[in-house]
Amino acid sequence: MKRWNILLVLGTAQFLMVLDASVMNVSISQLVEDFDTEVTSIQAVITLYTLVMAAFMMTGGKLGDMFGRRRMFIVGLAVYGVGSGLTALAPTVWVLAIGWSVIEGLGAALVLPALAALVAGSYTGRARAVAYGVIGGVAGAGIAVGPLVGGWVTTYLSWRLVFAGEVVLVLVILLLVRWIPQQPAPTERVRLDTVGSALSAAGLALIVLAVLQSGTWGWVAPRNPPFTVLGFAPTLFAMALGAALLYVFCRHERRREAQGREPLVSLDLFGNRPLRAGLATLFNQNAILLGLFFVIPLYLQVVQGLDAFQTGLRLLPVSITMLGASMCGSLLLRLASPRTIVRVGLLVLLGSTLWLITAIGPELHGASFAGAMALLGLGMGMLASQLGNTVQSSVQGADRSEAGGLQYSAQNLGSSVGTALVGAVLIGALAGSVTSQISSDPRISDAVAGQAQVRVEAGLSFVPADQVATALAGVPELPPQEAAAIVENYQDAQIDGLKAAVLVCTGITAVSFLFTGKLPAGRPSRTP
Repeated sequence: MKRWNILLVLGTAQFLMVLDASVMNVSISQLVEDFDTEVTSIQAVITLYTLVMAAFMMTGGKLGDMFGRRRMFIVGLAVYGVGSGLTALAPTVWVLAIGWSVIEGLGAALVLPALAALVAGSYTGRARAVAYGVIGGVAGAGIAVGPLVGGWVTTYLSWRLVFAGEVVLVLVILLLVRWIPQQPAPTERVRLDTVGSALSAAGLALIVLAVLQSGTWGWVAPRNPPFTVLGFAPTLFAMALGAALLYVFCRHERRREAQGREPLVSLDLFGNRPLRAGLATLFNQNAILLGLFFVIPLYLQVVQGLDAFQTGLRLLPVSITMLGASMCGSLLLRLASPRTIVRVGLLVLLGSTLWLITAIGPELHGASFAGAMALLGLGMGMLASQLGNTVQSSVQGADRSEAGGLQYSAQNLGSSVGTALVGAVLIGALAGSVTSQISSDPRISDAVAGQAQVRVEAGLSFVPADQVATALAGVPELPPQEAAAIVENYQDAQIDGLKAAVLVCTGITAVSFLFTGKLPAGRPSRTP
């Protein structure tokens, strides 16, 4: 029983890491109101959180190798607690970004690679598969509890109390860390590759920033960018610069290895095919999950007018089925290999996203929406139950911190890209649809349609239709019947934008099948 105390501590930390991300997603509308900002600003804060984790996760894993995984686990928790406290007190959206996105993100970048390596180092064989199934299940529990409890607290008290509660939970975990045995001291001290850390962080940041801003800047023709490059939108240029920095990072890592110095990450790990397949599938899984968890609350809150607690209730089916499927990971391995389970999970995900597209409409069809959510959670849970164990079991003990860093880098980079890409598609599709509908609506004069197009090109926000109606009512020269027609077109365009965003997730799911060929085709041994 004593060895499972380790899993209790690590599972609680995993729960903490997942909890506040799900709280943020159901609190989007309240955050917009509290900070007097726009949905795109909160989207940027959410994206920055996962981007900071993705950019520094490999650094966190390397620090675990240098100073000990248990020690970095403790330091990361302390940093995370400081960020949670600052987030709870944030007076502006900028302080929110510093406390939540940056400080908590850096804390998580220390905690999660150490957590993955500590699980892998504490258990072997089927016990390790059980442990990773539990960790996946705990993550599912965080997704289950986050929207519901966070939604209730946000609606009836304040979202700030969630982060204040996280500080308390961090203190409890720190008191229980003594259950984790001391790790052997590193045999030799190596220096951190700070140049590699900077290059990888800058390259990833530029790519995600470009994707995030593509809906505002435009991809080729400039829409509303802060500057242009040779008359074109800066989006593709920023992505190209980011890719160039990542290429330089790879060359730098190869050079360090050739000189006998410790790299930030050994690129030879990417020659490990099961590891590579697991990382790619983790990236796609989180891109889909976080993309949908950004879009769905917007549909429920902005279009349907539900509060945070009602939103959490509507998300409960996905939380319950994801938790159940995640916890059944070791049982599923008695029936099929990890590769088969992941492929079936992707098929379930594909069906759920297609179902969700049909369930999104001007009116909320409760039963159909709940069915799509339950199916989504089932598919996500099947993936979560296998991929962590697949990544860690594909490497030996000396490489587990690096593999843990890569694992959570892939997850959080997927989360960043998913949130940024889906948000950009949503705004772009909304702008294109509303412009098309207004220009073709016979109830709206050409002069008004032209003015509307100019306003859309200057920047469009995803806001409730009532807010659009109120803004148009303040334009004296706009006839009421034309204002009503514009509001109606905007409502239709919102549905089009949401469906286009979910369709992107469907496409990512379909592409994910291409990366599953090298996942393990056999079942793990029963080594205790």
